[in-house]
Amino acid sequence: MEDNKDFELEHDHIDEEEIVVFTDEDGNEMYFREEMVIPVGEKSFAVLCALDVDDCECGDEECHCHDEEDDDDDNVVIARIDFDEDGNETYLAPTDEEFEEVKAAYEKLVEEWDEE
Repeated sequence: MEDNKDFELEHDHIDEEEIVVFTDEDGNEMYFREEMVIPVGEKSFAVLCALDVDDCECGDEECHCHDEEDDDDDNVVIARIDFDEDGNETYLAPTDEEFEEVKAAYEKLVEEWDEE
């Protein structure tokens, strides 16, 4: 997983989906869809999946969704959901300990789904 501590984050509601925009130190924007939220203790963590042309249903070739992702390793990001002083969601990199807790919670969910 790429360390996302150096990203500026914003998010938009597009067709009722949570879209998160990461802007790196070079000004490059990367777009992710919030696939699920996993509660761990009193905190919540988002599983963010990279958007590409196959995910976009808008039909607009100028749309940000048509930016191809080159590296499969960067397609999923785990982010801790916090809130700023105005109550707006912000996405932060989890600590190593938090990441391991979220990974374990996700694996438990997958096991439960497989049992159904």
